[in-house]
Order: sequence, then C-alpha cells, then structure tokens
Amino acid sequence: MHHNDSATFPFMLTILRRIIQEIHSAQDFDAALLVLVQRVKEALDAKACALFLVDRRFSDFVLLATKGFSAKSVANVRVDLDKGLLGYIATYREPLNLADASMHPDYMYIENLGEEKFKGFLGVPIIYQRRLLGVLLVQKIQEEKFSNTSEAFLVTLAMQLAEEISRAQANGLISKLAIKSHALEEALYHGLPSAPGVGIGIAVVVYPLADLDAVPDKQAQDVDKEIVLFRDALSEIRQEIKRISKRLEANLSPEDRALFDAYLFMLDDAGLGAEVEQEIYKGHWAQGALRKVINTHVRQFENLDDAYLSDRAEDVRDLGQRILARLQEEERKTPEYHDKVILVGQEVTAANLGEVPVENLQGIISGSGSSNSHVAILARSLGIPAVMGVADLGMRSLEKKTLIVDGYYGHAYLDPSDIVMREFERLAKEECQLNEELNSLRSLPAQTLDGRRINMMINTGLSADLGLSLSVGADGVGLYRSEIPFLSRELFPTASEQKIIYKQLLTAFSPKPVTMRTLDIGGDKALPYLPIKEENPFLGWRGIRITLDHPEVFLTQVKAMLKASYGFDNLRIMLPMISDVNQVEEAKQLIYLAHGELVAQGLLVNMPEIGVMIEVPSAVYQTRLIAKQVDFISVGSNDLTQYLLAVDRNNAKVSNLYDSYHPAVLMALSFVIEQAHNENIPVSICGEMAGDPVAALLLLGMGFDGLSMSAARLSRTKWVIRQFSYAQAKSLAKDVLQMDNTMMIRNRLESELENAGLGGLIRAGRS
Repeated sequence: MHHNDSATFPFMLTILRRIIQEIHSAQDFDAALLVLVQRVKEALDAKACALFLVDRRFSDFVLLATKGFSAKSVANVRVDLDKGLLGYIATYREPLNLADASMHPDYMYIENLGEEKFKGFLGVPIIYQRRLLGVLLVQKIQEEKFSNTSEAFLVTLAMQLAEEISRAQANGLISKLAIKSHALEEALYHGLPSAPGVGIGIAVVVYPLADLDAVPDKQAQDVDKEIVLFRDALSEIRQEIKRISKRLEANLSPEDRALFDAYLFMLDDAGLGAEVEQEIYKGHWAQGALRKVINTHVRQFENLDDAYLSDRAEDVRDLGQRILARLQEEERKTPEYHDKVILVGQEVTAANLGEVPVENLQGIISGSGSSNSHVAILARSLGIPAVMGVADLGMRSLEKKTLIVDGYYGHAYLDPSDIVMREFERLAKEECQLNEELNSLRSLPAQTLDGRRINMMINTGLSADLGLSLSVGADGVGLYRSEIPFLSRELFPTASEQKIIYKQLLTAFSPKPVTMRTLDIGGDKALPYLPIKEENPFLGWRGIRITLDHPEVFLTQVKAMLKASYGFDNLRIMLPMISDVNQVEEAKQLIYLAHGELVAQGLLVNMPEIGVMIEVPSAVYQTRLIAKQVDFISVGSNDLTQYLLAVDRNNAKVSNLYDSYHPAVLMALSFVIEQAHNENIPVSICGEMAGDPVAALLLLGMGFDGLSMSAARLSRTKWVIRQFSYAQAKSLAKDVLQMDNTMMIRNRLESELENAGLGGLIRAGRS
C-alpha cells in the first residue's frame, strides 16, 4: 500500500495549493508545466506523469511535459484525438482509472514514449467551458488502480489548471504548441461569429494597460530610444514615491516610512533599473524587458518561506505596474495605425476600438468575450466584422501578421495562402457590391409584397451618429439613449446643456418621431460621479428605480426634453426598466408636473406621447395593465432575454446560453404583442434582435409594428421585409412558435432567407 492511498484529502489539498502556487511563480509557462508533472508524480507516488494538450490546428494531442517517460518525446509525440486511451478520455470526458492500461480495449501503444513498463493508469480530462484542452495522466509499474483519493486529487487539479492553460494558450505562452506550425502555410482559428462581414488586414495587438502579464514580446526598434523611455518612466515613479512618502510622513510610523525607502532603493539605477536596461540592450523593448525583470523578482520573493518577505512580491509587482503605466502613457501619445487594421487582443475593449480610425478598422478578433458582449454590439453598429472567443490564438506572436476575419462563421485565418486570400478578396468585393445595392433602398418604405408597412427606426446615443442615422432613410428614432451624455461628463449635465443636446436631435429628425429614453444607468452603466457598488447590479438600483428615487434628476431631464421640443411635435418619452405598473403611474405624474410647470411659465409645449420599455419578466405579465397607461410599448430584447434566461450576457462562462431565439423568449414577445394590441397600443422592439436580418421576418410575422436598430443594420433588415408578404411572415411565425429547439428555430429562419436568394445577409458572398 503506497502512502498516497492512505493520505487524507485535506493533506492532498495542501499539496494541491502548493502546486498551483509553484506554477504561478515559475519563470515561464513551459517551466510551469515541468513543475506540474514533477510535483504530481511525487504527490501521487507515481512512476510517471504526463500532460498532453490538444493542438486544434492539427486535431491531435501533443505531449508538452513529462516526468518518468522519455524526455525526448516532449513536443515530438502526437496522438490523434480519437485514438488510444487519450481518445477514450476525450470522447467520454471522464477520468479513466485502470489496473493495467494495456488490457483496456482502446489501448494503443504510443511510439517513443517508453510506456511499456507501466501498468497502473489514471488519466483525467482538462476541460474549460466545455472545451477539451488536454489530458493529465499518471502511471505506476505495478498492476493496480490508483486510489479514490488520488483520482479526486487529479480531477480537482485539472479543474484548477483549466483556466490557467486556456489563458496561456490564448496569449501564445505555450511555445511547444507552435513547433509543428511550419507544416501549414496558414492556420485557421475558430471563435464565435459576432459581427457579420469579411475583413482583411494586418494585425495590431492590443493588451490591457498596466498589466505586466499581458505585455507582448517585441524587438526594440531603437534600443537607445527604449533606454530613454525607460529612464524617464523610472525617474517619474521615483518622484511619485517621494511625493507620496512626504505627504504621508506625519501619519506614518518609522517602520512604515521605511517601506518607501525600500521602494526607492529598488528603483535605484543600480537595482531594478540596471537589470531592465540590461534586457533592453539584449534587444527587448522596454515594456517586455520590465515584465521579464519584475516577474523574476516576484517569483524569487514568492518562493521564500518567510511570510513577511513573500508578501514583498506584491510591492515589487506594484512598482512594476506603476513603471509600466508610465511607459504605456508615453507610447500611447503617438499611436500609428496602418490603412487596414485587424484589431486583436485577449480582451478587446470599447476603448481599444475607439482609438482606431473607423475607416482603417477592417476587423476584430478577441480571445475572450461573446457575441453579446459590448464590443460585439459596437462592432455590429459600426459594420465591422468581429470574431469573439478565439480561445487558442497566440496573441503575443501575431503583431503585423496578415489576418482574415470571417464574421459570419466565426473564423480567423492567419497568414492565408494565395488561394484563400483570392477567395476572400472576391467575397469582400461582393460584400461591397451588396452594400451599394442596399443603399438604393434608402428612400423606399419597409413594406411587404402585400402592402403591410412596418416602421424602421434607429437606435442612437451619440450626436456623431446623426449623419449616418439620417442617411439610411429611417422612419425616426426608436431609442435615444439619453444616458450617453451623462456618462461622458464629470458632473450631472445641467438642464440647459441637456436641452441643447436634445434639441439637436429633435431638429435633425423633425417631423419624424424621436423616442427619448429617460436616464438608464446602473447595471453595467455606472456614472463616474454616481458610483453604484452592488453585489448584483443587474438586479439592483438601475433604470427607473434610480430616477424615481431622485425626482430632481428625473424632473430636470424631462423639463429639458420638453423645452427642447417647443416648436416641434416629434418628442416621445420612454421609461426604462419598468417592473411594476405603479412605477408607470408615478413617472407619469412627474412628467405631468414638469409639463404643467412649463405651461404655467408661459411655454406652451405639447404633451408628448409616453411609453415604456418591457425588459423585465414581471412587466411582461403586466403588459395589458401597462398598455392602459401608455401610448406605446417597446420591448428591450437584450435585457428581456437576459432576465428571462437568468444569463448575464457579459459573462463568458454562460454567454453561450444567451439566445433571443430561445422558445421562452419568443413566447414572451408573442404575449406582449397580443396584450398590447388588445388595448390598441403599438409595439416595437429594440435591441440586437431587432437589427438581425434573420429575425426580421419572424418579428414581422409575430405582429410587431416597428423595429429599432443601429443605423448600419437598417438597410439589410429593410431588404428582407420587402422580399416577403405579410401572409408568408405570419405563416412562418406560426410554425416557429411551435418549435421547442433554439437551433431548429435559427436554421428554419436562415433557410427561409437562403431560399429567397438573401443568403448574402447571413454569410459572405452572394451565392
């Protein structure tokens, strides 16, 4: 009986924590994997341990680290995903614990591994977000199974490793995965189709600011320039530390003041500074050199047994982040973007997007995120092809590489061959031709073949959107996000500032209606000057709940809207996040109060139409009561889907469950239309679903009176509506509402477009 068989699980947890800590403090990820297999072998008293990871480009397992098997086999041994015991674990996604591996019916001898002397076998899958990343296995010479405790230990370790390995793959940190890459001229990566279109360009890699681990490797273009940049940054941080120390001097004990002296000592030219400069002289750019030196020191501190000294690792890391922030500040002063940019990052943000001139931006590839994340929504609004969730793209090595983004299928092509490039250039040309054709629909109504007219409205929030919004031939504004001007200021905008903004919009669209949503903050939209810290902000203080609690803010905004509408008759006011009919009554009373005050002052403004957004399940079931109180209803499909399915659409772990085609969502939409129409109240829909050409026919057939979407998507949706009769749409909606499978629903709608010759709206190319 081996000691691991009698080991208690708490003892194993201690070992497990130590292994994870050692992995974190390893010099690089390849070294971390070597530490992993060594420690697992020791912990389970095994004679061999091996880590195989999946290489998706070649659909096989590759041995990345081992202790006990032949060291020469690392990176050279590859096994097909469906072969042997590894293939069995990959297929069934569960641990395999055997007394004699060779007796298993799926056993396959692996050449050059040196496994012939081993009998006992335990292998567990490494899975991250349903995706198999690899297999971790141990073996022993004697013919016996590993203990239940050993199996539980390995399963627990694999679960903790999964996210680490996924992140390392995404950042290109596992160097041995790239060894066979020369075998192909190109590489195809898979992600989530997030914004339609085809983009061809050169990669510009972005990374989180002041995040040492995310800094990519780059050669220094000009070593002397990098040295100057680094010395300037170091000098500024020294001054900053001195200022902080001086300011706090009176309130600090001598021991605490000594910490600042230690900081300054580390920042001395002969300390960290000299080491970083050494790395720069070797050819690294300043940021990469800094990352290397800081991480080395952090690891040294973390490995010390003394608790006080190991805590100093955080101090070193903090200094590193401060210096890095200064270096990046300098670099960002003069960003240069070439003509055709494919923006690539582990986590591309809206800020990254905003820094690239729109005319240069050809596509977006993000290692994380989903088709529902803010960046994906922004990309769709701008008409930029995007692929999110490309989990195994090696970010650090992509700078200046040629990339193709296929936003229809969620594919990214790295260094494409001439044949692939020619094909996608043809598809991109067809895309341009299609867009030119769609522009010809600008002045035509969104009317079905049998005469049914539907209002095509646009969503907007920025005055910069006005030009495009006016040029696409919209029937008005279905959603003006009034919080946008609030988000871009340091204080609440005054009534007069708000009035100027609102009047600009009402004037531009007059006499077409403009639906202004009252302030909708909270959730993922906190004002800098009204921070909202809640455990669950999406179920907390947001939307109408905030403005009813602060009637002074609500009344100021409503009065500004009413004043801006004087002389026009196209203002409509919409209330967000309504969860109870009483909120409608309360908000209406405040609107009447504001209107009465202005009239009493002699400003005879018209009383606008008042409507609500249905985006909370409780409001769905109160639709008829709400309809009795309002002039119109608009369904917010994004939030309604999120709340009905209990899925945070910004959470990558569950975002695959977020789908507006879910039968429950469609049933809720159908119920809202029926209840509102029973009171003769028109219903429109805004949100991502409204601008999806695939959904257009379904929404029309369900009976929506209007669709509101980003200006970039309006002409495509209008084209769909003009190709079908209302009778066809109603028949389709009836069929779809009886389906109980989201994928079947989507396939049915897509095939309807393909059959009508509209396939160019859902994939690249005309045919």
